[in-house]
Amino acid sequence: MSKIKISAVAYTNTKAFIYGLQHSEIINKIDLSLDIPSDCAAKVISGQVDIGLMPVAAIPLVPNANIVADYCIGSDGAVNSVFIFSNVPVEEIKTLRLDSHSRTSNNLAKVLLKFYWNKEVEFTTDANAKTDAIVLIGDRTFGKKDNFSFAYDMGQEWKNFTGLPFMYAAWVSNKEISQEFKAEFNAALKLGLNHRKEVLKDLPRIENFDLEDYLYRKLQFEVTADRKKAMKLFLEYIEHLEKEPV
Repeated sequence: MSKIKISAVAYTNTKAFIYGLQHSEIINKIDLSLDIPSDCAAKVISGQVDIGLMPVAAIPLVPNANIVADYCIGSDGAVNSVFIFSNVPVEEIKTLRLDSHSRTSNNLAKVLLKFYWNKEVEFTTDANAKTDAIVLIGDRTFGKKDNFSFAYDMGQEWKNFTGLPFMYAAWVSNKEISQEFKAEFNAALKLGLNHRKEVLKDLPRIENFDLEDYLYRKLQFEVTADRKKAMKLFLEYIEHLEKEPV
């Protein structure tokens, strides 16, 4: 039987999932690659892999998209790794540099600025551009909050805006996956979450950042009805943004 090709994100927030996959029999049935979120999405969209832990904003671009796991990367309020960092208060932001690693976080920033803060902002992807604020996600944000005058945790701001939790990334397939494989896949992911203590032991200590709090409290991993509701609402906001005249 040919192996199922899977792309996972190589951030701390997915270490438990990767641990579970690597410590289960399923590792012999999959071809696992580790990528940044935007590359993971591109691989699922192009069919280079069968399943990916991909940013939810890219799901509409996946042919025959299906969420195939009961687990995701989510939060209910602050997540502590998805930020708008700024040297001015949000009311004064005029320019924002987006993060090349994630479509979801960039779109979340745009949705919050437009519909929550009622701000018209100029966006750039130029890494050398001087801007009022930047979007930054993942491990590159750890311990960085004190480097900026303002740090807006987008998980918390979404919660303030909608009252809902958020789903940043989901396990998405671009084809039919058997129930048998899905059950084994879910069991492996659950195994990883149950072994977060072992995962923590292998992570390097980070100044000004509580990894245990991050893995056990800030991150939430279940695909719930409210998280699905939040994803649907988020995608509707993105669609609304894309329909606006330039």
